[in-house]
Amino acid sequence: MAQTPAPQAPPRKAEVSRSTRETAISVALSLDGGQVAIETPSGFFTHMLTALASYAGWGIDLRAEGDAHVDLHHTAEDTGLVLGDALALSLGDFSGHRRFASALVPMDDALAEAALDAGRRPFLRFCARFPQPSAGGFDFCLAEEFFRALVTRAGWTLHLTGRHGRNSHHICEALFKATGLAAAAALATREGQGPLSTKGVL
Repeated sequence: MAQTPAPQAPPRKAEVSRSTRETAISVALSLDGGQVAIETPSGFFTHMLTALASYAGWGIDLRAEGDAHVDLHHTAEDTGLVLGDALALSLGDFSGHRRFASALVPMDDALAEAALDAGRRPFLRFCARFPQPSAGGFDFCLAEEFFRALVTRAGWTLHLTGRHGRNSHHICEALFKATGLAAAAALATREGQGPLSTKGVL
């Protein structure tokens, strides 16, 4: 007697775009891997997003254009919004992932921590000081703006802490890498077990 094949889980993918008078952002995201291709007006911001996606284990094609002649604020914020939308859509009904994770990343003089709940409860606590205000034309204050936009749309609670560091590049990169590692663990599948919540639903 032929066995009935087990039902396949839906692909954890999403494509989202957003176009305004200030920016044009598009994201094609796969939570379960693939190539990482990212292009933004800022080499440093591209570097940070590449670190985030690589450590999270995502496949991603992200293209961002914006009014960089003003500054990168609009581009960083809108990129967070669109990536957050893609993350939320790729999780479907939020019933098949591990939800909670944390990661601690040392990077030379810097040490950063990310604690994540991917559970439809948007909140950001960002506690990091940057001794140097910018690098490569990227103002480090924009890191907080990016993460706030991302968690608002993704439905994440994210506590980001730069524990210490002397070099702002290292501190910022450690924060992005820690978030990626926490996301890799929190978004990992827990098939057939339903949402990780005492309520039974997220």
